[in-house]
Amino acid sequence: MFIDGEYLGKVLLNFGKLPIDFEAFANMLCTNCERLRAYYYTCMPYQSNPPTEEEKVRYANADKFLYNIRKLPRFEVRLGKLSCHAGEFEQKRVDALMSVDLVRMSWDKQIQRAFLVTGDSDFVPAVIAAKEAGVLVKVYYEKGAIHDELYDACDDREELTKSKLSSVLRYRKLVP
Repeated sequence: MFIDGEYLGKVLLNFGKLPIDFEAFANMLCTNCERLRAYYYTCMPYQSNPPTEEEKVRYANADKFLYNIRKLPRFEVRLGKLSCHAGEFEQKRVDALMSVDLVRMSWDKQIQRAFLVTGDSDFVPAVIAAKEAGVLVKVYYEKGAIHDELYDACDDREELTKSKLSSVLRYRKLVP
C-alpha cells in the first residue's frame, strides 16, 4: 500500500474533511490479501526561522499525526522535503520516494500486488516497471483527480467515494 498523503488529504477534504481510521482504510483497500506494509508519503509543514506561533502549532499537529501513523501496525512514514519558490510551497522527493519503493519492492519480489492512493502521472514509469516485474497494480483515486496516463497504466482502478470511505470513519466520543 503506497499512500500519497497530500493526495489523500485533498480527497478527504473534498468529502468534508472526513476523519478516517488509517489502519482500517489500508486494510479495506488491500481487498482479500494480506497487507505487507502501508507507506505514507508526505512532508512536514514549513517553519520559518524563527517560526511563528501558527507555524509551531501546524508543525506540532503534523508531528503528532505522523507519530500516530507510525504507531499503527505495518505502517511506515516516508518524508520528503518542502520547498518554497516565489512564495509557493511544493513537496519535493515525495513522488521519487514512492516510485523508488514501488519499483524496488516489485523487482525484489517482496510484493505481488501494489495498491496506490494517488492521481499523479509522475508514477506512470514506476507503475510500468512494477508491472514488468510481475506485480499487479491497483490505483484508488477520486473522480476527476487522476491523470489519464496513470489510470491507463494501472491494472485495476477503483474510485474512492464518500460512501466507500464511510466504512472507515473514525468517530470521536463527544464529552459534555
